[in-house]
Amino acid sequence: MTKLKLDALPDDKPVRLTVELPAPVHRDLVAYAKVLERQTSQTIKDPAKLIAPMLERLMATDRGFAKLRRQGTSGSSPPGKG
Repeated sequence: MTKLKLDALPDDKPVRLTVELPAPVHRDLVAYAKVLERQTSQTIKDPAKLIAPMLERLMATDRGFAKLRRQGTSGSSPPGKG
């Protein structure tokens, strides 16, 4: 079976997040949650809880972001624009 980039979600306090997603992205998020449920045997009642771990994983594996972060760039403006 193909391994997803996310593992089981940690049991933590709920955080309120309001975000507007395009319908196709929401459908993919729901589908991802279903696959993750099968792989981890963990019930995911709210697919929105996947957003934070996904963003965390993205930022942890983004080489460009890591390089800019090491250089002390805050990321408040695009490179070369500020």
